[in-house]
Amino acid sequence: MKLRYSLQVMTVALGLGVASAGAVHAQASDAPASDAPAGGTQLSPADQQFIQDASQSDATEIAASKIALKNSRDPRVKKFAQQMITDHTKLSQSMAALAAKKRLPAAGAADSALVGKLQTLKGQQFDEAYVEQVGVEAHQRAVDLFQQQSQSGTDSQLKAAAARALPVIKHHLEMAKQLAGTMKGSSS
Repeated sequence: MKLRYSLQVMTVALGLGVASAGAVHAQASDAPASDAPAGGTQLSPADQQFIQDASQSDATEIAASKIALKNSRDPRVKKFAQQMITDHTKLSQSMAALAAKKRLPAAGAADSALVGKLQTLKGQQFDEAYVEQVGVEAHQRAVDLFQQQSQSGTDSQLKAAAARALPVIKHHLEMAKQLAGTMKGSSS
């Protein structure tokens, strides 16, 4: 029950964009060791939470980026969005394969509040919100999440997968920061 409550609290907090990856890891790790599933293919609650959070992150990136292809007028934003769709689809497929191997569902739903908000915006308003909230903020949370997992995860395959994905996610963050900087420079 404690784990279910922690997962619900984290889901709500992540939906609001307030939880940091460290807080997510700390809350997921609060469950007593006896709550951890036994067996070779079973994962700790923290590792299971990582799969859920990574899956939601990918789903949100893909959904928001598809909206960007429709709602943005800026070719730089559209190019960034297409790259996010391509890379996060690959990451999502990789995570789903690993989750299937561990006998866990990996299909995460996108952050409906963020996606819903983005659907209502167009042009420059959309571009600014997308680049800041999806490009910079979401990727910063993803970097924190994958870094935490690569350092502190208990499953060696998940740790390795997180470590392999981390450079791609860090590169996305840098791309988003550069795009945000060029957009600010061109809107002055």
